[in-house]
Amino acid sequence: MNKTISPYLELGKINTLRVDRETPHGVFIMAEDGNDVLLPQAYTTEDMIENAIVDVFLYTDSEDRLIATTLQPKAMLDEFALLEVVDTAPFGAFMDWGLPKDLLVPTQLQKSPFQLGEKRFIRVVYDERTHRLVGSEKLGDFFERRVKDLSPNQEVNILIITKTPLGFKCIVNDKYEGLIYHNEIFENIALGDKRSAYIKTIRKDGNIDLTLRKPGSKNSAQSGDKVLDLLKQNKGIMPYNYKSDATLIKDVFSMSKKEFKRSLTKLQDSGKIEVKDTGIYLK
Repeated sequence: MNKTISPYLELGKINTLRVDRETPHGVFIMAEDGNDVLLPQAYTTEDMIENAIVDVFLYTDSEDRLIATTLQPKAMLDEFALLEVVDTAPFGAFMDWGLPKDLLVPTQLQKSPFQLGEKRFIRVVYDERTHRLVGSEKLGDFFERRVKDLSPNQEVNILIITKTPLGFKCIVNDKYEGLIYHNEIFENIALGDKRSAYIKTIRKDGNIDLTLRKPGSKNSAQSGDKVLDLLKQNKGIMPYNYKSDATLIKDVFSMSKKEFKRSLTKLQDSGKIEVKDTGIYLK
C-alpha cells in the first residue's frame, strides 16, 4: 500500500515524507511542495535510501530550526498529556515529553509555580511569537463551550486530569470539560487514566456531568457476577456482609454499599450464596 506524501511540512505532527538526499549529518526528507527537513543520523536506518518513505514527527531543535525525528512524543500539537517537570528556570519549566529537547511551559502559561519532579497536565500548543511548540497548563482556554455533537447517555472517551472536592475533572473527546462526581465512582481511577464514560447531563455552561456506568445496563446482574467471581477466586469465602464498611466495599468490589447489599440479597434468594455474620459463603 502506497503512502501519501504530506503536502507540506507540519510542525507538531506526524509527517509522511520522501527521502531526498543523504548527508554526513543525516538524510533530508521532503514534502510534496518541495520543502525539506533534516532527519539526524541518530534516527536513520539502512533502508532510508533515496525516494524511501518515512513517517516522522517535526519540532524545533535548541537553535529553533525545524527538525525531524522518528520518535513520537507523549503529546503532539493540540494534544494533552501528564508530563513530569525535569528542570525549572525563571522563565518557565521544562517537561519530559519523550524527545531529546524538553518541552518548555512558559511561566505565563502555568497555573502555579512548577516544582522539579512533579507531574502536571499539559496541552502542546503553537507559540505564534516564537514559532515554537510550548506547553500550557491553562487547559480551560482550550475547551469548547458549545456542545454540538453529544447527547445524554452517549458513550465518550475521557482523560482524567484533576481531582477536585466534587470529583474528577476530565477532558471529553479531546475538546470538552467533564466531571465525574465522587459518589459516581466505585472503582480506582487515577490522573492520566484514559477510558470510556457516559454522559449524564450537559450543562448550560458547556460542562458535562459523566458516569462510568452505561445507562440502562443491568448493573445489579453485573454486580452479582462480580461478587460470584471474587468468591470463586477466594475459595468461596470472603469476610464481608451487609454491615461491612462502605469504603471497604468500594475498594474490594468496586461498587456502592447499596448496590453490594442488593447483589447479596439477589444472590442469596437465588441460592447461590449464604450471608453470615462472619462473611459471604459460596454454595
